[in-house]
Amino acid sequence: MAAWLARRAARRLAGELCSHGPGPWPLSLSTVPVLGVPSGDQSRGFCSVRRFAGDSTAAAAVEEPENGLAAGDLQFVDFPGGKLSFVGEMNFLPESQRERINCYRVLDDDGGTIYSSRFQEVSKELALKMYSNMVTLQIMDTIFYEAQRQGRISFYLTSNGEEAINIASAAALSAQDIVLPQYREPGVLLWRGFTLQEFANQLFGNKLDYGKGRQMPIHYGSNRLNYFTVSSPIATQLPQAVGAAYSLKMDKKKACAITYFGDGGTSEGDFHAALNFAAVTEAPVIFFCRNNGWAISTPTAEQFRSDGVVTRGQAYGIRSIRVDGNDTLAVYSAVHTAREMAITEGRPILIEAMTYRVGQHSTSDDSTKYRPADEMEHWRTARDPVSRYRKWVQGNGWWCDTQESELRNNVRQELLQAIQVAERMPKHGLAELFTDVYDQMPSNLREQERSLLDTIKKHSAEYPADVPV
Repeated sequence: MAAWLARRAARRLAGELCSHGPGPWPLSLSTVPVLGVPSGDQSRGFCSVRRFAGDSTAAAAVEEPENGLAAGDLQFVDFPGGKLSFVGEMNFLPESQRERINCYRVLDDDGGTIYSSRFQEVSKELALKMYSNMVTLQIMDTIFYEAQRQGRISFYLTSNGEEAINIASAAALSAQDIVLPQYREPGVLLWRGFTLQEFANQLFGNKLDYGKGRQMPIHYGSNRLNYFTVSSPIATQLPQAVGAAYSLKMDKKKACAITYFGDGGTSEGDFHAALNFAAVTEAPVIFFCRNNGWAISTPTAEQFRSDGVVTRGQAYGIRSIRVDGNDTLAVYSAVHTAREMAITEGRPILIEAMTYRVGQHSTSDDSTKYRPADEMEHWRTARDPVSRYRKWVQGNGWWCDTQESELRNNVRQELLQAIQVAERMPKHGLAELFTDVYDQMPSNLREQERSLLDTIKKHSAEYPADVPV
């Protein structure tokens, strides 16, 4: 009885509102055309369905109101978030789609272009520069990793298996675009012009290190190259990237911001805040997720139950794409197109690059404790993005074995030279620990500085002699 009275009152209210004529009324009757119903008969309600009794040969149609709502009942209302239609049937959205979202790909495993694939064309010059940078990144990781094992630097982290993500994404950007990295994107900085000597200076924390030796190794940064300094806390750079992108939009710059993060970063609150922030402000930012299967020792199966990361973009109203992260041309094409959309249409874009972390999480990790060694070996050999891209470059007649040998030898020699120079370079003075934060050092920091100097004098043998006091 109560439900019947409520419907009757609602119908009476709707009639009174309609009698006032057009106006900013929050309630209204449906005027949505109904498929299969003549235009002159639309007044009967939002939609009525035909249900057929008997077998397929019996055409006796019985009309019933959809979802148990009587004709003339209110069918939709303008809520503050938008106009919504009503149904009388309770339906929960499924927890996932029936099929996984497809993955964009251009090159097959043998380096051949997939038939009918659409991608951004690259010139010979650009293709060779991308390849040489991928090789350089690969060799750089090998030599610096060995330097850490020799005790010459304290820490290192490789990008093995993710060279295509690094270089191809960087190649699709402009120098004016702002990069906010996580920590596995040194190839982006390499592409922008950061020299091997600059990498070595940061790793050794010498006097030419732009961070003045305050940061741990691999925390690179360059104002000159629009590359924000790496920060260890996961996902903090994501909301910052949205703010940077919004400033570009306000200044009417033809540039965007791009921020990188791993699959584990999507479990941080900053990820969700950033996506919502970007969608609402329509900031020209590219969210680039390196889904490499592992957040240190946590596999993606334990990280989320959704279909990866790409589905989360749609939940926040962000255009998204899933791409083969080991396919250089696919990554380049996706980022190139995403950048154009972000800038010209003023919108955020989410890219999920599917790949695999071939190396250890860092020099502090032994991943054989939580994943099989043969799995890593398979991805290192059969799915290597550098070898795959080389096949495509060679297939075009742009590369040969002689050039390959010469490139690798030259890069190796340059790296070894850079390490020797960085090792001999003096360190920053200890006083630099207390500078560049306050214009005038507060009393508590002065007291800490005095305390540190007193401790060093008492225990001088415990402190490195090559650090000026």
